[in-house]
Amino acid sequence: MADLEDFAQLVPGDHGLCVVSTLRADGTIQSSVVNAGVLAHPVTGAQVVGLVAVGGARKVANLGERPRANVVVRAGWEWASAEGPVELAGPDDPLPGVDDERLRLLLREIFTAAGGTHDDWPTYDRTMAEERRVAVLLTPERISGNRRG
Repeated sequence: MADLEDFAQLVPGDHGLCVVSTLRADGTIQSSVVNAGVLAHPVTGAQVVGLVAVGGARKVANLGERPRANVVVRAGWEWASAEGPVELAGPDDPLPGVDDERLRLLLREIFTAAGGTHDDWPTYDRTMAEERRVAVLLTPERISGNRRG
């Protein structure tokens, strides 16, 4: 039985690359490759899976209408999947308790949780704002995988 720590331990194995799957209006599944990591929820402090999406992306629209996702991380032959409800925090998707400054820092936290580093945070922040980036926070209800410790 996998847990969120298993998921977190696999993130560095392939630069935080994960597959996120959302549900389209017609019931079909939309999947894309993203960078994701495990971090504390900015309001509750609970551990969540976070990723950053471009504002206006199809996955953001899907999640706004059907706020549930599955995120799979793998490294070699080991994998873990986290499924559950999501919350969005972005300039077009306000999350109570997350103001503009907290959003700026949250986008950095997700980026670093996914293994990212940056030499110029002001440029990073500016790009995130220009692209209307959205923080996607998944609260895991179901975690599965084959990680063996």
